[in-house]
Amino acid sequence: MKRVAVLRGGPSTEYDVSLRSGAAVLSALKELDYNTKDVIITKKGEWLESGIVRAPEKALEAVDVVFIALHGEYGEDGQVQRIIQRLKLPFTGSNALSSAIAYNKELTKDTLREHGIRMAKHRRVTKDALMNLHPEIEAILSELGSELFIKPIGGGSSVGARYIPHADALHDALRELLPDFDALMVEEFIRGKEATVGVLGHFRGEDLYVLPAVEIVPPGGSPYFSYEVKYNGTTQEICPGRFSYHEKSKLSDAAAQVHKALHCDHYSRCDFIVRDGEPYFLEINTLPGLTNESLFPKAAAAVGLEFNSLVKHLVETSRP
Repeated sequence: MKRVAVLRGGPSTEYDVSLRSGAAVLSALKELDYNTKDVIITKKGEWLESGIVRAPEKALEAVDVVFIALHGEYGEDGQVQRIIQRLKLPFTGSNALSSAIAYNKELTKDTLREHGIRMAKHRRVTKDALMNLHPEIEAILSELGSELFIKPIGGGSSVGARYIPHADALHDALRELLPDFDALMVEEFIRGKEATVGVLGHFRGEDLYVLPAVEIVPPGGSPYFSYEVKYNGTTQEICPGRFSYHEKSKLSDAAAQVHKALHCDHYSRCDFIVRDGEPYFLEINTLPGLTNESLFPKAAAAVGLEFNSLVKHLVETSRP
């Protein structure tokens, strides 16, 4: 039986979520009788095997497959993928280049624009704007309107995301967020139904199998799928989502198109807002969460692919 190393933790704000994803994967692998190696990457970026700091090549010695259960910086931005690719080991998820492009929300938008994917208008704001915020705010309001959404250029799990209901809230949000992030993306707020769509490679005879769209309904009073409501169990996640036939078809097509346009591999999950029957792309996750609350496993279960079988499929279809 293959020996699978599970990478979890990592030096990102999603450290705790990654630990939970990795723990769920390890539990499934053990039930499937795989030999496992639990490799925890600390917040400082050290690789720990059995509590001992190891070089990556030592931590991954005598391993057949690397299961990347990392989220956010280092795990999803291509850094860890470059390390594993140098070691010529099969691993889960996309390669280093595709991961790096997909992790950068602005670079993702630039790549997708030529493919006709609907997206919110946006403006990039950097730390330099703190020196003189007034003209930056005027430009944002002129270009995008007063109902806005702010998120870091890189990152996930809605960390650092803010809904801006009116112009007065923009100044305070930028003052709060810019010191913590190198660059922010300020977008026009698209009001509609939130959806997420997973795609899975080499499943049921298809190169790219699109899972049912999940409808996300945050609790009353929450205008978006925030970090808090994402993990506290208060959000409704309806699968299959309550979308029309045409909306489902457009969501499926768009998720597959984004995955292919970014040259992603293995699996991914795309987030959308559906407004007036049209999906607007928000972002892509090249390493979707695999916790008990995570959306990708729920969508897989809706087509009969239970969690352990999903983990096995990802291991057995992993490639260098």
